[in-house]
Amino acid sequence: MTDTQTAGTEPGDVHRVEIEYCTQCRWLPRAAWLAQELLTTFETELSELSLKPGTGGVFVVRVNDEVVWDRREQGFPEPTAVKRLVRDRVAPGRSLGHSEK
Repeated sequence: MTDTQTAGTEPGDVHRVEIEYCTQCRWLPRAAWLAQELLTTFETELSELSLKPGTGGVFVVRVNDEVVWDRREQGFPEPTAVKRLVRDRVAPGRSLGHSEK
């Protein structure tokens, strides 16, 4: 395994995260902040992170098209909770350091 590889991933693995947010509710800053947190934490594991404008109070996080967080069901996410969910899909077994305490 190379330094840029993470346990549970292979070179060339494509992991895409999408954060859909409500423009009517002005949730772009919240979505952008969460995107920054995820890109910083998973800089070598993610191949893409997109922000998708939506309406109607939507705030959904998807990994490879799988919904991992939906505000309507779970409320607004804490970054640590989303990081764990993303980690479990893109880098299983990887420690998140202080975020896991």
